[in-house]
Amino acid sequence: MNIDLLFSFLTASVLLTLMPGPDIIYVLIQSITNGKKYGVATAAGLVSGIIIHTTLIAFGVSAIIKESEVIFTIIKFFGIFYLLYLAFKTFKASAVIDLDVETKKDVTLLKLFKQGFIMNVLNPKVTIFFLAFFPSFIDENYGNVTMQVYVLGLLFMLQAFIIFSSMSVIADKLTSFIRENQKFQVTLKWLQIIVLIGIAVFIFVSDL
Repeated sequence: MNIDLLFSFLTASVLLTLMPGPDIIYVLIQSITNGKKYGVATAAGLVSGIIIHTTLIAFGVSAIIKESEVIFTIIKFFGIFYLLYLAFKTFKASAVIDLDVETKKDVTLLKLFKQGFIMNVLNPKVTIFFLAFFPSFIDENYGNVTMQVYVLGLLFMLQAFIIFSSMSVIADKLTSFIRENQKFQVTLKWLQIIVLIGIAVFIFVSDL
């Protein structure tokens, strides 16, 4: 592939990932409330979902989804209901977040990984975004287009995981403050609910 195109793609990807958004906020919250390794697990789940979107683009399925309002709407509402379900579970949890990792029976690395993965996969806007974003960095003169799509997808995943994980480590440093501030723990819980509902609303109002 064209090195200049790859560098341009990587630069654009890093800038997009660094933009404040629901994914990075969700990772930060998980890291602060549960610890950095839980934030990294969430990041890994979100990033892994990109494999699905990349595959859909590589095999042209995303174009079908984009053109079919019915399919797009079905996937969109699955994503909305899942996010609202997570928000409801957070609402039902204790008002004060337990930051002692050893006592967390309901929070596991695998569970957060799965949540991140499902959240990403059930957001059709990600596929449509990639469908609009990727073609500008693909050059048919450099061989197999499908392979180029996968290279771009993996590169996007790598930089996103590095950035999200770095943010998790930074956010984890704030836990000492949170442990001593019960009111902030309650605020953080409601912030989680707001973020989840906010993502659901964003998906709902987004057009095809």
